[in-house]
Parts: sequence; structure tokens; C-alpha cells
Amino acid sequence: MVQDRVLPKISTTPVQITREEGLKIYEDMVLGRLFEDKCAEMYYRGKMFGFVHLYNGQEAVSSGIVKAMRPDDYVCSTYRDHVHALSAGVPPNQVMAELFGKATGCSKGRGGSMHLFSSEHNLLGGFAFVAEGIPVATGAAFQSKYRREAMGDQSADQVTACFFGDGASNNGQFFECLNMAVLWKLPILFVVENNKWAIGMAHDRATSDTEIYKKGKAFGMPGVEVDGMDVMAVHTVAQEAVARARAGEGPTLIEALTYRFRGHSLADPDELRDPAEKEAWLARDPIKQFQAYLVEQNLVDQAELTDIDQKIQATVDASVQFAEESPEPDPSELHRYIFVDD
Repeated sequence: MVQDRVLPKISTTPVQITREEGLKIYEDMVLGRLFEDKCAEMYYRGKMFGFVHLYNGQEAVSSGIVKAMRPDDYVCSTYRDHVHALSAGVPPNQVMAELFGKATGCSKGRGGSMHLFSSEHNLLGGFAFVAEGIPVATGAAFQSKYRREAMGDQSADQVTACFFGDGASNNGQFFECLNMAVLWKLPILFVVENNKWAIGMAHDRATSDTEIYKKGKAFGMPGVEVDGMDVMAVHTVAQEAVARARAGEGPTLIEALTYRFRGHSLADPDELRDPAEKEAWLARDPIKQFQAYLVEQNLVDQAELTDIDQKIQATVDASVQFAEESPEPDPSELHRYIFVDD
């Protein structure tokens, strides 16, 4: 079993969360979990094909970051992109239809699980190659700053959140883009979802300095370590980083210590990780922790949370029906959507 780092404590005591905000975050987390559970069911029933990488266990990172942003901000994902898309506002029907390869999918049935995209929701895409999305996100942050400062568009104050895993932090794009982002003071959050494993390679075995957030210091960038199983801690850190970025103070590197409850993909038997390690992290389920937090803060009672769970399950079930009833892409449109003007 790989030795765990001591989880950082972020004080959330001063944070005043309203009932509305709490329910928004909770519903987003539950939607992510139930959607991914349904994806596993559909994959094993032969409704989905190719690689499918699920996000179970990491919901506090997506919800905590994206729900601290505005709907017109940008989100850039990885091949584990379903939940990032949902947090960014892409409707479950469109995400599920894309996973089924249907024409009503957010990528018109051409992207599948790893290549979700929605210009309407400023979702910049999921990317199959490790670290491939980091330069794309950096470019998005650059265009926001350029439009605002060089073109005088005062409405161009969007912030970009760039999600990637611990394995990506060893790639050249990571270091190059951190350097550029600091040089140009770009409005971007680099969010490392450190779930301890790059497929079957333990992070501790592949990285000379395992504390990724400290690597920001080499470029003069603030680096923050946060418990990625505590959505309020993530949300608190995200709010501060977004405020800095929108104020023109530049990027932040956030390392969220989290864990995926399933294997690398649904084709992975997950035999390399120690069962004791998995059990220890399962006991820290971010959704169960947030349920307890909401009840303790007297923002909601358990019966209402149960009703929300049932409502969202119905939404997920409906997305499957929508996907099954949607048409396949028309072969005559094979060459559409290749160029931007289409």
C-alpha cells in the first residue's frame, strides 16, 4: 500500500453557504455519481463502446471548482470528462447521447466518452492524450486576457479551469504552460486531480517530488494543496483562486488529493491497488461527507436529500431513454464539423 500524504486542513468556518448554494453543489455531486453508475451499467450491457473512464469518488473536485465559477467561464477536461461536462451545465441527455454515439450528443455522436465538447457551455473538450488539454486551456485564458486588454472588451473577464491528473504533471506541457501563464498573468486555475494512480502506476513511484502544488513556486505561481474529498474545502480554495484570476492577479495551481473508486477505465480489472487502500478512501466518500455537513448546518434534512437523490436518478434514467431513442449520425454528414465554420 502506497503511503498517503497527510490530508491538508482548509478552514471552512468563515464560509457562509446558503441553502440554495448547498443544494446546488449537492445536486451536482449526486448527478455526477448517479450518471457514472448508470454509465457502468450501460457499458456492461453493451450500449457503450470504446474506453469509458468514470469519475466516482472525485465529485468534490468538479463540483467544488466549477460551482465557484460563472456559467460563461471555461472548463477544460481530460478523458475522464463526463462529470466535468455535467458540472459545466451540459444537459445529461446530451452527455448520455454522446456516450451512445448518437446525433443528439453534445459532440454530435463523433466524440464518445473521451471527447465531450460544448461551445454553448464553454466546455473546451475532453482529451484522450495525457496533458493534451493544458495548452488548450492556457490558450482560452490568453484569449480572455487579450480581448479585455488589447481589444478593450470589458466583458471578457472569463476565467478558465483546467483539470488534469497527477500523471500529467510530469509532462512538458504542464511546465511550459505554467511558465506562460505566470509570464502573462493569465486568468486560469490549473487543477491537479491527484487520485494517486496514473492507470496502474503509483504517483509516488513516477514523480521525484510528489507534492505537485509546490511546483508552482518555481514559476512564481501560488500553489495550494486541498483535501479533494471535502467539497467545501475545494470550493473555498476555488473561490479565492477565481477571484484572483478575475481581478487580473494571474493563475493558481490547485492540487486536490482525491481518489477514484473504480478502476482506471471500465476495461480495467483494478487488481493493482491494495484493497485496504481502496477501503480507506471509500470511507471518506465526498457525497456522504457533504450530506452530513448540510444536515449539521441545518440547511436541509435527510428526507429532502433522499428526495433529491430520487429526482436525479429519474433524470439519469430519462437520459438513457433519450439516448436510446435518438437517431444515429447520418452517414451523409460524415465530413461535417471538421472545420470551425460548420
